[in-house]
Amino acid sequence: MNLRQVVAVGYGGPEQLEVREHDPGDPGDGQVLVEVRAIGVNAWDVKSYSGAAGDDPGKLPIRLGGECAGVVLGGAGSAGSEVIVHPVSGAYADRVVARESSCVPKPRGLAWEQAAGLMLTGTAAAHLVAATDVADGDTVLLNGAAGGVGLYAAQLARHRGARVLGTALPDDHEVLRELGVEPFDFREDVEAWVRSQAPDGVDAVLDAVGAPPVLDLSLAMVRDRARVATLIPSAAAAERGIAQLGFGDGADPGTELRAAARFDLLQGVEDGWLRVVVADSFPLDRAADAHRAMSGDHGAGKIVLVP
Repeated sequence: MNLRQVVAVGYGGPEQLEVREHDPGDPGDGQVLVEVRAIGVNAWDVKSYSGAAGDDPGKLPIRLGGECAGVVLGGAGSAGSEVIVHPVSGAYADRVVARESSCVPKPRGLAWEQAAGLMLTGTAAAHLVAATDVADGDTVLLNGAAGGVGLYAAQLARHRGARVLGTALPDDHEVLRELGVEPFDFREDVEAWVRSQAPDGVDAVLDAVGAPPVLDLSLAMVRDRARVATLIPSAAAAERGIAQLGFGDGADPGTELRAAARFDLLQGVEDGWLRVVVADSFPLDRAADAHRAMSGDHGAGKIVLVP
């Protein structure tokens, strides 16, 4: 059996992705070998080789993929166990070696494609909701409501009892309404709309966009500037005093919070109130097409790869 892995062999666009033969090696202490059934595609996968995060030739080839779902073949875990794996490195592969602590049980009724798209953006959304202290009775503005993070943030905020005003393209409004979100086209006059919906301002802003005009709008709409947070760290966010979450300079990675949130997400799926929306799936050897779709208008939800 020829095992494969997708790597970026240079910096630039999706044309830099290459499928190579891959030997994952044997699992060591505290590790498991997982046969991958589906892989979550995320914005960082694209950004890692785009040059936006630097272009050090010494880091090539770049292994892609921070989350997947599959079956344990051996190692520290129970062989045959169906698991979701996050965090992990190099998940764009037929098989991957991961820490046993990165594996959580896959909910029985969850499809492989859904399982692969649950954790990375789901835990980021949980961090965003926690950092802005969303509570019952709040009205929150969610920038980028139909993206991978946005759909989870919307559901987590709604589960806490908040009213969610969400910006997204009109094609994505139906799914947002199904999740209890009040959607609006971000290309229109968002400020006027928000003021019509919340004349005294919103209680918190959850940002998954990061553009300076959106950040300024967020600050203008919120009653307490301390309850604005973004998942897109930048100099613009820092200059405005906005809480930055994630892995950029000066951002709070929320490592422990995100690790704990994995089990809350699983419980949400098991209880039936948390929905995983998959926008599209591609074969592993078409990872470049998946990345092109990531950069375009791919509809609401996650893009996944299937080996």
